[in-house]
Amino acid sequence: MTVHEPRSLKQDLVSTRIRQAIHDGRYGRGSMLPGEVELAQQFDVSRGTVRKALQELSNQNLIETRSGVGSFVMFDDHEFSDSTSWGQPLVGSDVTIESKVLRMERIVDHELAATVGLASVDFLALDRTRHVVDGKAVSLERSKVPAVGALARTPEDGLVDGSLASTMAAAGLVPARIEQWIGIAPLSAADAAILSREPGDHFLHLVRIARAADGAFVERVVSLLDPTRFRVHVVSGDLK
Repeated sequence: MTVHEPRSLKQDLVSTRIRQAIHDGRYGRGSMLPGEVELAQQFDVSRGTVRKALQELSNQNLIETRSGVGSFVMFDDHEFSDSTSWGQPLVGSDVTIESKVLRMERIVDHELAATVGLASVDFLALDRTRHVVDGKAVSLERSKVPAVGALARTPEDGLVDGSLASTMAAAGLVPARIEQWIGIAPLSAADAAILSREPGDHFLHLVRIARAADGAFVERVVSLLDPTRFRVHVVSGDLK
């Protein structure tokens, strides 16, 4: 039988302080944390306590500890939630993110129309990547929205302010309720080529369906997200 030693208050203190420093950007992606001896002196704790705190952060995928080298920050700690545009926190962070439109066209999708309860089978399809400037793509996003009003002319007119969310709002499509499914999926050869990764690399796989206040379909998005750049933060109401 394995006996797990309870976490100490000192361990919680160390892990919380380092986690906050990562969240605040004091330790950026790829930077090395101070060594165990320095951290032990900084927090006035034993090296064993520091080691346990670092293991906790490693289990949370915040850092990676390399034997004989040190501990390195693994990702930028950007969150996405169930907001209309999960990319906005990225754009507003200290990391510059650019989007590249891969496809923007009107399509016919009988299967999606039947799934979401639409009489019309006409949709605007928008595929795009987001990437750190001078770096690899960190996400691939495929959106489909009803081709109504100005949205039907988007391939010719372009996006309002370069934003699909703004274009949807201008057409009267305002999300009020969002349902989403999140998992892990290996990249296909085609998606790996787009993202400059290896086929089979595992990415976060997010499927999101947004509906208006009256239940009408607004948008379906399928996203592939680099798990070293994103994390999922789900907040639920009181459960009874």
